[in-house]
Amino acid sequence: MKVENTQVQMRKGILEFCILEIIARGEVYASDMLEELTAARMIVVEGTLYPLLTRLKNAGLLDYTWKESTSGPPRKYYTLTEAGQEFLHQLRLTWEEVQDSVRIIRQKPHAGGSAPLSEPPL
Repeated sequence: MKVENTQVQMRKGILEFCILEIIARGEVYASDMLEELTAARMIVVEGTLYPLLTRLKNAGLLDYTWKESTSGPPRKYYTLTEAGQEFLHQLRLTWEEVQDSVRIIRQKPHAGGSAPLSEPPL
């Protein structure tokens, strides 16, 4: 088993949450999202973002408007719908619960008094 596969799955599991967090800050163009996600090492392929945006739009969580661009064709800018805002609120609560759960598990003393592995904190 390769650790990279698990790391990719962990990132995929929170990618929608991260996309919604970015859009929650205000209208955003897909390329800007891609740039931020790539810089945060959450996504590296453009082909991953667009299908997710379409799925979130079809679920009623996102909306978009077309805006003229001075450097090419019109651009699609995304915003959260009211349902998207509520959905993100629920994901934020879940994220807090998951963080707490992992912290509890990682902080529990090791059985038999063995020293824990040296790892950076969450």
